[in-house]
Amino acid sequence: MSSADLPSHNKRIQSYYDAMASKRDEWIRRNIYFHEEDWKYLRFIVPKYASVLEVGCGTGQLLGALNPAVGVGIDISPAMIEKARENHPNFDFRVGDAADPAVYDSLNTQFDYVVISDSIGMFYDCMAVFEAIQKVCSPSTRLVVSYYNYHWEPILKLGRALGMQMPQPESNYFSTADLIGFLHLSDFEAVSAEWRLLFPMKFFGLGPFLNLFIGTLPLIRRACLRNYVIARSTRHLKSPNLSCTVVIPCRNEKGNIESAIRRLPRFCDDIEVIFVEGHSSDGTLEECERVRDEYSDWNIKVLRQPGKGKADAVTTGFAAAEGDVLMILDADLTVPPEDLPKFYQAITDGKGEFITGTRLVYPMEDQAMRFLNLIANWTFARIFSYLLNQRFTDTLCGTKVLRKSHYLKIVENRDYFGDFDPFGDFDLIFGAAKLGLKSVDIPVRYANRNYGTTQISRFRHGWQLLKMVVFAFRKLKAL
Repeated sequence: MSSADLPSHNKRIQSYYDAMASKRDEWIRRNIYFHEEDWKYLRFIVPKYASVLEVGCGTGQLLGALNPAVGVGIDISPAMIEKARENHPNFDFRVGDAADPAVYDSLNTQFDYVVISDSIGMFYDCMAVFEAIQKVCSPSTRLVVSYYNYHWEPILKLGRALGMQMPQPESNYFSTADLIGFLHLSDFEAVSAEWRLLFPMKFFGLGPFLNLFIGTLPLIRRACLRNYVIARSTRHLKSPNLSCTVVIPCRNEKGNIESAIRRLPRFCDDIEVIFVEGHSSDGTLEECERVRDEYSDWNIKVLRQPGKGKADAVTTGFAAAEGDVLMILDADLTVPPEDLPKFYQAITDGKGEFITGTRLVYPMEDQAMRFLNLIANWTFARIFSYLLNQRFTDTLCGTKVLRKSHYLKIVENRDYFGDFDPFGDFDLIFGAAKLGLKSVDIPVRYANRNYGTTQISRFRHGWQLLKMVVFAFRKLKAL
């Protein structure tokens, strides 16, 4: 689109940023603490070596900070694009109107991440931009929007008047709720939202202290300068006829093995069942092998985990799984196998990408969960909802479901968290949150176990959960 075709609003924006292009990098250097903190959090959201499109890329500094394998930048200002090409000749920078569908058609690809940082305030029609961006989005693409909290505008105006911030033309003002509504109208669904940077200057160490320990706290964080929203496209989410692997970790669960198969519905055409036995003393391994041989009409595999604990069993089972969808079913059968079709349907219909069971909605059978365990589960669910920026009602329900393709991405990024989780639940929960997967809870009716004894220690595992909270804060909030 030529300059003559641009609406008058866009012409003003283009002229302004053309004039500022030569000064933009100097303004970034003058406010380097703010920009480095902003880039640091965006690097947490966007893993390196992804394919990234930045809409409103300016001089390309953010795109360079993200270190993508494929980096493309679009900006309305030819002078900004010229500067970006000088700064980062290894990326593809193009002049274009963010609301012009032809710009995205010319890219002829889909991206892992589309990033809009600050420029959303300059768009003449935000919904038109979101609609055009759909052309480069797949169901797995994440749209990341970062922008200023509009309540900060009086302070920012003062900073501009004092020469502390780069001058800006008049901007759009909206809340996080407004943005989520605009996204919804354009067929994007907000996955999570975060607020960061309570104090945008270093100021002899005060800024880092406030941002780390105060600005991340509930309620207070809503006053932060920077808002971040992660969204996904809701077009073309359905994926029927996916194959599925049900992984059943089992240790001293001999009496439940046959029931697991007898009660498991055939909810799709291709179901693989993997028993992962954990060095039992009651003959569970032999029972798994007997059931595999007797129920030859099922595709059953029996593995013995090399290490100890549920986390090791799950990773062993998932590594051997051949299904498109991966499920965990605890061998104690306190979560009914009959409920698994609901989880499968939620994945294939695109309702969510990380599906967890919640035992805290329906009434439980007597003694299914001890009172202290119930209170602890309720408390930790709320803590982790805050830490993960998505609602979780029962983080320790053993039934969790996700696509194998997403699990493999969690594995690729596992070095960020390390080998920290003895339960196996949080490795998946934290990994899914970092990938920006849409989490959905499905209520289940929690039953008494009919065989064996619980392998959960209230106090030992409770202490481990407390340590998990500290770990999560450090890795997810205190960046």
